[in-house]
Amino acid sequence: MTQPPRDTRLEDLLRTLAPQVLGVLARKHGQFDACEDAVQEALLEAALQWTSALPDNPKAWLLAVASRRLVDFYRSESARRAREERVAVMDFQYSAAAETDDTLTLMFLCCHPALSAPSQLALTLRAVGGLTTAEIASAFLVPEATMGQRISRAKQGIQKAGATFSMPPASERKARLGVVLHVLYLIFNEGYAASSGASLQREELTTEAIRLARLLLAAAPSEPEATGLLALMLLTDSRRSARTLGDGTPVPLAEQDRSLWNRAQIDEGVALLSSVLGRSAAGPYQLQAAIAAVHAEAASNDETDWPQILALYTVLEAVAPSPVVTLNRAVALAMVKGPAAGLELLSGLDAELGRSHRLDAVRGHLYELAGLIPEARAAFLAAARKTQSLQERRYLLGKVTKLDGGGS
Repeated sequence: MTQPPRDTRLEDLLRTLAPQVLGVLARKHGQFDACEDAVQEALLEAALQWTSALPDNPKAWLLAVASRRLVDFYRSESARRAREERVAVMDFQYSAAAETDDTLTLMFLCCHPALSAPSQLALTLRAVGGLTTAEIASAFLVPEATMGQRISRAKQGIQKAGATFSMPPASERKARLGVVLHVLYLIFNEGYAASSGASLQREELTTEAIRLARLLLAAAPSEPEATGLLALMLLTDSRRSARTLGDGTPVPLAEQDRSLWNRAQIDEGVALLSSVLGRSAAGPYQLQAAIAAVHAEAASNDETDWPQILALYTVLEAVAPSPVVTLNRAVALAMVKGPAAGLELLSGLDAELGRSHRLDAVRGHLYELAGLIPEARAAFLAAARKTQSLQERRYLLGKVTKLDGGGS
């Protein structure tokens, strides 16, 4: 037995192994719903037992435990001889086949056309991204109970559709590609700006999202949006080292030490983006990558080409309208035409983003730029009350303290 990692590293390991184990079981036995439940039970048992030491082969351990859970499931389902005979041959023997990475296949299975688009997204984030129901609910701005029901119905839908664990044919794969891209985007975003917890960033999620984006691009090299998404991830992730102080406190983009940005990632991201821009009408991931590239190519915040960023957000809002895009466009508009213009644009977002702390945080930022200190203070306090991220709350309360004259 090897020495165990810290708790956070144990969580990272389990999150990484979960889709791999689920892929092996689903490919071998079908019954996606039962396999997913079995993997969740194995993960829970691992979290309890691996606190003192790791097994020599963690993946094999999880596979064995999950397989035993499946045996228990089938035995409880029916006592008929045929079912028992099936159980008898299910004892898992670890082999080279278990080393196959089925994560991409698992993603396409979760994006089965029998499911609605929201159900596809939710199920894939759970099965592949390893996000909790609460984290997925936060990404969709819905209550946790609602999301739990959606995930349960999605698993049942996969089972009723009789889906097999294999990559869909090329024609069907293209139809599912949009959802797969969106899932990877959401996994990356949860890693880049964690919706809850003690850390602002979850490097294991951004790393896994980039890995899967590379796999997807290799499987679909002619899809411009697959290229655009990988470019966006690389350009955004390039800022990772500059986004927090040593104690984890967030550092806004305008204040980051750009010498800490990862130049190799920037160069690769720009090269990827350049290879697809102009080939056809740019999709939302290419446009977001273009915005990230404008930031990446500015030597300082003062040299940022805000008119170009505003123009790109205007196009993005026309191509893929969403309240989050409008929120970001408001910031760019404020940088070009002044904070009053940005605040006016924000006034129509309360109905859609009122539960999110980000609207209040942006509003506080623009109020501060406008010199409206009491309004800025109230907005930052409102944002601090809504965020589930401990580091973001700390940052927002620090802004309040500075506005009160308690900081430099």
